[in-house]
Amino acid sequence: MTQSQLRRNDGGAHPQEQLHRSAFWRLKERLQFTGWLQYLLTAIASAPFLVVAGIGWLIGSWRLQLFWLPLMIGLVLLVIAIFDVITVKWDIRPREPIPGRHDNLGTFDLIRARRSCRSFQTRNLTPEHRAELDQAVEQWVRQDRLIGSGPIRLEYVAARLTVWPTVGAHEFLVAIAPRSYDRLAILDIGRSLQHVVLRATRMGVATCWIGPGADQASVITHLGDRFDPGRDHVICVCAIGYRSRFEPLAIRVMERIQHRRMPLSSLFFADPQFEDPLPVDAAPFASFGRCYEVCQWSPSSFNSQTTRCAAITTSIGTETDVVRFDFAAATKSRFYAPVAVGIWCANWETGCAGLGLSGHFAVLTAEQRNTPDAPVLPRYDVSWVVDNKSPTTDRGSAAGV
Repeated sequence: MTQSQLRRNDGGAHPQEQLHRSAFWRLKERLQFTGWLQYLLTAIASAPFLVVAGIGWLIGSWRLQLFWLPLMIGLVLLVIAIFDVITVKWDIRPREPIPGRHDNLGTFDLIRARRSCRSFQTRNLTPEHRAELDQAVEQWVRQDRLIGSGPIRLEYVAARLTVWPTVGAHEFLVAIAPRSYDRLAILDIGRSLQHVVLRATRMGVATCWIGPGADQASVITHLGDRFDPGRDHVICVCAIGYRSRFEPLAIRVMERIQHRRMPLSSLFFADPQFEDPLPVDAAPFASFGRCYEVCQWSPSSFNSQTTRCAAITTSIGTETDVVRFDFAAATKSRFYAPVAVGIWCANWETGCAGLGLSGHFAVLTAEQRNTPDAPVLPRYDVSWVVDNKSPTTDRGSAAGV
């Protein structure tokens, strides 16, 4: 569906206004997918300062800050834009080393160390890293590891796909689900690919989840006969490679903005209606230590953090135990919300494994969850059911992993 169709379905606007929006949108997409927008943003940011400096010069205030301060800021931004084009867009820069492995990091520190990479080196993955990555893909897309029953695939593509805002990426994993809508298959995409991403992080290989920023036509073209339009649907892509120190200023600023996260009290709840914040530092919830934190820092489309979780407990006498955690999507998104839930699932089970906590994923009915009057949103997707209690689940051991 095109953007103009979406607007008409939402009530629409005057046809001429739609045309203006559409033309602006096409220009933005052209600059975005030809790889110039991230450089032009910095150059455009310099323009107001240079204009103010010009006005200051015309009115004879060249000795005052009205001239010199905006002139210096404008020139610095313009020089940075030119430097970014030369070093990143045109790839005129020193050859950078291959990053080292992170085998020394514990489970939680590894998950927190993983950051989206926006600028990649031009070198290819080494044969050793490629083989280890293929092994991880094979491990996490097998049917016996999936929550649902729909077939999913992670296809490797070596090409400069049309993506935004990542620059320099030329190796990707393309996540493919069935053409007919299967929410659990999409959730499995998020879970399986995030496990591969964590393996890549351990290897020192950088990654970047790309959803709306990928041009579907470009992706499908490079998949070739590995994509059947009658059966397959591209859910997202993940850029893989080695992180570069050379990164456009506009992207650095975007990363700063998108790095913020919502508090745990807005993500984890103590009731199935998702109303009461979960006291994560109190028993029995403290047993799960940093599992909450690594979900909080999970990647999501536009950093929208659309996943919520409710802890369900049971009481026997004076003792209260956690029986399961229900994961749900807080928006009606049919694709990126379940992908985000799947990413949470991967981080959660990885954290629980690091703590020695045993559990499994299950999709429960409303009757099984005893929540027939659950709200439409957040929308329930899957539960992590506790298998048994482990002697290592005290607060001290949880904090020490």
